[in-house]
Amino acid sequence: MTVETTRRARVAWQCRRGMKELDVLLEDFLEHQYDLLGLGERQAFEILLGYPDPLLLEYLMGRMMPVDKGIADVVIKIRRTSGN
Repeated sequence: MTVETTRRARVAWQCRRGMKELDVLLEDFLEHQYDLLGLGERQAFEILLGYPDPLLLEYLMGRMMPVDKGIADVVIKIRRTSGN
């Protein structure tokens, strides 16, 4: 396994949240957009995955926006991927 394969597998595991809404949004983004992200965006996505589910849901539903610009940009990309 390469370092990148291991990293992607870890990120895929973190996308499995146990909350259907989050699972759908995050897994769809991982499947269709993750490989297109630059290194900084991937790092921001990984930081975002460390947030608690209620806060993550608020961000992805558009009810709140992260203060950090890099993370906010990734949130916007996730929302665009989902069609929200």
